[in-house]
Amino acid sequence: QLQLVESGGGLVQTGGSLRLSCAASGMTLEYYAFAWFRQAPGKGREAVSCISDRGRPTNYADSVKGRFTISRDNAKNMVYLQMNSLKPEDTAVYYCAANWRPYPGACLFVEGLYDFWGQGTQVTVSS
Repeated sequence: QLQLVESGGGLVQTGGSLRLSCAASGMTLEYYAFAWFRQAPGKGREAVSCISDRGRPTNYADSVKGRFTISRDNAKNMVYLQMNSLKPEDTAVYYCAANWRPYPGACLFVEGLYDFWGQGTQVTVSS
């Protein structure tokens, strides 16, 4: 059973940066694709970024392209989301999710594919 724990959220001003971390335990990461989702107050959960089991390709929501970068370190059992040039509309709870045995070399923005989820970390961007 894979367990995911997010950290790194917090309060930041517009234009600032945060690095979210997702610590995975319980299984080797090489058979998982990972994604970051977020849920803003009063809105549904949306995909932000994903990374395949092989590290490439990566995908990004249009709203974060050029500002966010997803990465993974299988040796450290970690997945990261570097968030730069943050905007108030990025305010949300961010969730790390893992898809076991994904399509090889692919990651998809399909919430139902993700088998394991973390508890979330709050990101608040002040204007």
